[in-house]
Amino acid sequence: MASPSDSGDLLNHDESVDMDSTAAQERQNFESVIAAFLNYKVSSLQKINATEAYFSRLPSHHQEMLKKYTGTFKKIRDCIDQNFNIIRLLLMHVNSIFDEEQQQPDKAVISHNYPEARLQFNEIEGVEITLKLFARDWSLEGAEEREQCYSPIIDAITEAFNPEECDVSRVRVLVPGAGLGRLAYELAYRGYFCEGNEFSYFMLIASNFILNKCLYADQHTLYPWIHQYVNNVKREDQIRPITFPDVSPIQAPPSGKFNMVAGDFLQVYNDWDAWDCVATCFFIDCANNVVEFVERIYRILRPEGIWVNLGPLLYHYSDILNEGSIEPTYEDLQSVIETVGFKFLRNETGVRTKYSQNPRSMQQSEYLSVFFVCQKPKEATTSDDGELDGIE
Repeated sequence: MASPSDSGDLLNHDESVDMDSTAAQERQNFESVIAAFLNYKVSSLQKINATEAYFSRLPSHHQEMLKKYTGTFKKIRDCIDQNFNIIRLLLMHVNSIFDEEQQQPDKAVISHNYPEARLQFNEIEGVEITLKLFARDWSLEGAEEREQCYSPIIDAITEAFNPEECDVSRVRVLVPGAGLGRLAYELAYRGYFCEGNEFSYFMLIASNFILNKCLYADQHTLYPWIHQYVNNVKREDQIRPITFPDVSPIQAPPSGKFNMVAGDFLQVYNDWDAWDCVATCFFIDCANNVVEFVERIYRILRPEGIWVNLGPLLYHYSDILNEGSIEPTYEDLQSVIETVGFKFLRNETGVRTKYSQNPRSMQQSEYLSVFFVCQKPKEATTSDDGELDGIE
């Protein structure tokens, strides 16, 4: 990854990852993501084309009864076109994510129209998920979800590091799994030194655009629910637009230092006692082995530093073929957290949270998440080899 630039952009990279050992895989991942974005329009139109083809084979009196239903097809196509216009803007600025040495190859990647055959379903789905995250993180429609998921974390941090009692610009907060960067931005806006970390190129490309290229609030229009063909009450629900960003980080820059760092959390963050706070939201279940995350968070926190977490235990690798995974219950995880050395300051279950839900859909899903605040003890120490004293 490239080191942070001097351009003033909020999305930067860290040089601590060994590019010699990871470059080929990373390059392949990047190209797959670019290919998915580039083929968004073609893959999206396939669904509506298939529906129209099936509709044309229905009995004529059925077609007559569904005239208003089919009148939406052209509007759906127009929405797909608009979404693809936004995607083109994202890709126009993708090279600013990388350093000068990498830029020319990346331009070649973006200019090449990768064939759809190269894409896997999860890569196509990744584009659609990213579009919905624009709504969650950077639109007025996502305000309720942000209130559920981000506000408890922000409140816990401001309680632990009260802006009226300390210089919050010196309080170092890390947000792993930062996604499109809204939680990290909100903390930096309040004056904290905040660094977001993200591994997904889908997220990095989108957050780079929002954080560095959106000049004013509600500058762009997007249709995040266009791919939801089921559980719609009204025809217009599927083609309902959002505008983003609801706040422009350029117009309303953070008062604290703010970086976004690309890379795998376990590879990038190895410095012991480096952070005053780690804030995780819908993140810890992204690990093959969640114990590794707990240990690493403990080690990078300074003594008396806090870990604030909110989210479920979905365990993303649990049903992926050929991926190793463990799925401890929260009861088991609490024991791990305490064994590693943390002390629970708060520990709540059953916290109702949603994730990228269409608020007008007939189907509404929510998690009964866990919310906890843990503290690394004042007397915690690390040995010269980086191992925690007292932990085997």
